[in-house]
Amino acid sequence: MSDLAIFQAQRPRLGRLAYRMLGSVAEAEDVLQDAWLRWSGRSPEAVEVPAAFLVRAVTRLCLDRLRAARARRQAYKGPWLPEPLVEAITEDPLERAEDISVAFLLALERLSPLERAVFLLHDVFEADYGAVAKALGRSEAACRQLAGRARAHVRDARPRFDVSQEAAARLATAFMDAARRGDFAALSDLLAEDAVLISDGGGKRKAALRPMVGREDVIGLIKGLSWRGGWPQPGAMRLARINGYLGVILEAADGIMTIAFEPAKDGKLAAIYLLRNPDKLAHLARSSAD
Repeated sequence: MSDLAIFQAQRPRLGRLAYRMLGSVAEAEDVLQDAWLRWSGRSPEAVEVPAAFLVRAVTRLCLDRLRAARARRQAYKGPWLPEPLVEAITEDPLERAEDISVAFLLALERLSPLERAVFLLHDVFEADYGAVAKALGRSEAACRQLAGRARAHVRDARPRFDVSQEAAARLATAFMDAARRGDFAALSDLLAEDAVLISDGGGKRKAALRPMVGREDVIGLIKGLSWRGGWPQPGAMRLARINGYLGVILEAADGIMTIAFEPAKDGKLAAIYLLRNPDKLAHLARSSAD
């Protein structure tokens, strides 16, 4: 098998790892390009197991990026959300929703780069501690400690209940319709009591500078947006799978935006993630242009 064929066979798994590490579609693609350069430029005798070599390369490239981005993340204006991972609505999702949900990725943000790497490699990608230790250049004991600390932070971030595609679509469309009509009573009925709304403009487009927590807080923000004409008309909206759950891609007057919805156990909405930062939506804008 050629070098390119070997790399392409591993590429989907490597891409999933890089996206979870970085929370960025664009940066994950850049990491894969750098990993390909390392793979194609290696000494053949230096590689015993190609998959292990590539996972190690991607993990270390991601760690370098996370460490370099620390100051930039701390200076970020307003709440930070990951770039949306958008899939067409199909019968067979490419990813398990709980492993790419926005809530899960935000929980990963609370981890140190090494904790994040160990947790993802062991708990999500099911590598044994020996392989994780080799990938990170740490002892197995140290990796076990890092994984334990990481689990304590993300234990409640991945919901363990199933929501049908039809039910999720009904929630998303009902929310958008009620918001467009200014039916705040209907909106309130759709929200869990402790619902959260997080909007990310990155300082480049208007967005709330703090998370809205609780049904009344969320409704208050939506009222403000509605009164200012902030909700696009239905023709400018399309359903998509965003980070595992049903959401919408919108063509607003000032550019593309996404809204991701995470359902609660009781059939209501637990969280709404509104992404307006144009830098994080560039890959979607290019897709729309194509």
